[in-house]
Amino acid sequence: MNGDEGHEGFAGFEGLPGGVAVSHLSVYDWPATDGVCGGTPHMHLTCSEAYVVTGGRGAVQTLTTSGYEVTPLAPGTVAWFTPGTIHRLVNEDDLRITVLMQNSGLPEAGDAVLTLPPEHLTDPETYAAATRIPVDAPEEEQERVARARRDLALKGYRALRDASGPEPLAAFHRAAAALVRPRLAEWRARWERGARAAAAVTGEQLDRLERGDVSHLADAVVRAEEPSAYGKFGMCGRLDVYRPSP
Repeated sequence: MNGDEGHEGFAGFEGLPGGVAVSHLSVYDWPATDGVCGGTPHMHLTCSEAYVVTGGRGAVQTLTTSGYEVTPLAPGTVAWFTPGTIHRLVNEDDLRITVLMQNSGLPEAGDAVLTLPPEHLTDPETYAAATRIPVDAPEEEQERVARARRDLALKGYRALRDASGPEPLAAFHRAAAALVRPRLAEWRARWERGARAAAAVTGEQLDRLERGDVSHLADAVVRAEEPSAYGKFGMCGRLDVYRPSP
């Protein structure tokens, strides 16, 4: 189902509300060269992301055209940011988060560019060689690659933080956009099946209620799901993930 199709029978959108997705994140406790423990700095280009802190303590460092900020994270905190926000999670004490993502989990399915030094951002193949985790390799090798790409991204991140003037960050934005351009049609299809379809269903339901038609209420469903994978090596930590929305 996408936003352009009719909704025969109109059972409604059956993914998570609004076409969002969730994962459970245990932030890496690996120390970096600056002595800070945490994840890999990166940026999303089309998706907002939210953190619901469920345990531990830490912070999220962010870098935008408005400058550098640090937002403390403690149990009960809900923090979110929009596309274009470079973010780095810092783990001070067993930081655990439920992550809410736009567009059926697109931030963990492609909409993310790590802040690698410019020589690694020249084309998709070069970028992939520096960032791809070999999922069929032993866990020790996966951890080695995840740590190596985290440290490489920190090198580029520190250069962006320390830069004077707007051009280095603007250059990173341009390089990131060029890297993801080959995948935009795939991303658009995910958006059409998810967030756009969910919004279209709500519009149709409002139209029906205005006509006095309550037939869609008879199609109510309840769903529950366990994670489809546990402990995956993500950008910021170990992930328990769920299947994307329909």
